[in-house]
Amino acid sequence: MARPVVHDEALRRRLLDTAASLISRDGVASVSLRSIAATAGTSTTAVYSLFGGKAELLTAVLDDGFASFAASQQAAGAAGLEALGRAYRTWALEHPALYGLMFGGSLASQVPCTPTPGATEPSIAPLFAAVAAALPGAADDEIASMVGVVWGQVHGLVSLELAGAPAAGWTWDAAYDAAIRQIGRSLGRYT
Repeated sequence: MARPVVHDEALRRRLLDTAASLISRDGVASVSLRSIAATAGTSTTAVYSLFGGKAELLTAVLDDGFASFAASQQAAGAAGLEALGRAYRTWALEHPALYGLMFGGSLASQVPCTPTPGATEPSIAPLFAAVAAALPGAADDEIASMVGVVWGQVHGLVSLELAGAPAAGWTWDAAYDAAIRQIGRSLGRYT
C-alpha cells in the first residue's frame, strides 16, 4: 500500500502564504517557524521537510513573490508601458504583504535571506523591453537609465499608497493615472 503524500504542493503553498501574511502583520522578528506551522495547520516538521529552515522558507517566500509579480508583468508586457505600470500597481495592491517583503528589506535585516539568484530578473525584463521599444536605437545604458526612472516613479507611488500616505489632494487612482500618462509622454519625446 502506498504511503499518502503529507507534505504536498498545497501545504507548501499554504506555508508560503501564511509566512508572508504573519510577517507582514507581526514583523519578521516576531514570527517563528512554530507560529507559521501552527497557523498553517501543520507541524514544524513539514516546514523543515519542505524548505529546510526559516531562512530557506523566507527565501522561498521572496522567490514566490517575484515569480507571481513577474507573471503579471509578462502578461501585461505586450500591451506596452502603460499596461505594465497598471499591472505593477494592481499586483502590489492585491499582494501588499508580499510587495512589502520583496521591496521593504525587512526580511534580510532580520534573517539571512535574499531572493535566489535569477529570481528577480524576469519581473523587470518586460519593463526593459517596453522602454527599448519606446526608445528605438537607444544605447543599453540609456535604456537602463530610463528603466530606473520609470520604475522609481511607479514604485514610489505604489509604496506611498500602500503606506497610507495622502495623495496630495488627488485620489491615488488619479495620481497614478497622471504619472503613467506623463511617463508615456516623456518617453515619446525621446523617440
